[in-house]
Amino acid sequence: MTDQQLILVVDDDPDIVESISMKLESKNYKVAKAYDGVEAWDKIKEERPALIILDVMMPRKNGYELCDELKKSDEYKDIAVVLLTAVADAVTSTSFTHMDGRTTLADDYIPKPVELDKLMNSVKENLE
Repeated sequence: MTDQQLILVVDDDPDIVESISMKLESKNYKVAKAYDGVEAWDKIKEERPALIILDVMMPRKNGYELCDELKKSDEYKDIAVVLLTAVADAVTSTSFTHMDGRTTLADDYIPKPVELDKLMNSVKENLE
């Protein structure tokens, strides 16, 4: 791989963004960061990442909404999306459901708390 592939990490928790970004950078990926779905859209338009690691529960625009918009867009539908979700643990206390997850066109799902090695495998598979 000659040029680094850009990965956008989107989560409203800065600690998660940092830990994932550091792991990706250690694997020689180029990383962009966003902290909600609206900011993520701006970054996607600016930098067009090869893959997006996307949290589900975020302010302003959640991960399901952003993923759906991307996958329904001719321009961006080929960008791989890996959803990070803690929804399973919080399903009774949130408006998110497992059905949302099943109907979303994400390329992969990684449960939170994130196992970084599992996430790196998913990133590698989805970029190949």
